[in-house]
Amino acid sequence: MSAIVKNYNIKEIKTSLRKKYRSYREALPTGKKNVFDASIKHNLLKLNEYKENDILFLYVSKEIEVDTYGIMAQCWQDGKTVAVPRCVPGTRDMEFYRIRQREDLEEGTFGVMEPIVSQCEKITDFSHGLCVVPGLCFDAKGFRLGYGKGYYDRFLSGFQGSTAGICYAECVQWNLPHGYFDRPVDVLVTENYIRRISKGRKKGGAR
Repeated sequence: MSAIVKNYNIKEIKTSLRKKYRSYREALPTGKKNVFDASIKHNLLKLNEYKENDILFLYVSKEIEVDTYGIMAQCWQDGKTVAVPRCVPGTRDMEFYRIRQREDLEEGTFGVMEPIVSQCEKITDFSHGLCVVPGLCFDAKGFRLGYGKGYYDRFLSGFQGSTAGICYAECVQWNLPHGYFDRPVDVLVTENYIRRISKGRKKGGAR
């Protein structure tokens, strides 16, 4: 009975946090958001993980998320491969496809822009690369709080490359509830700082 109560409480906490950080993002003035996005992009591009990897697994940003279109443009300018996700209908799985331009995208699941499968190359090698991970909130140990669908949690469980979470500093808190199998990101990037996660914290059970 106590386990049921505990799980219920965690679910309530996550629901409350999602509401809180979604509200913050929705209220963020456009001009301020653009400045933050530019700073996060600048900090991301400074990472050795960016410089050393020839493929980036990028989410396609929605209005309330840290912008990734500018990151895509820089990747193409730097000669890197850009792979973006497509949600597989009827599952909690994602497939990644290489895009070479914004015109390779169309509206897909949940209103998110996704690759046009008929004109994009499917990526099947997840042994390397840098995955830029979205989240409504992250904590100081690199764990994330997503939208509750579980797509990235499933993908990251088998991804062998490096991971970077990008997030606004106001959407980072000290601790988040997480499960044993949740995987923290390797580095957290905000407009104000870059935080590398201790290797000793990478096991679950210790977004």
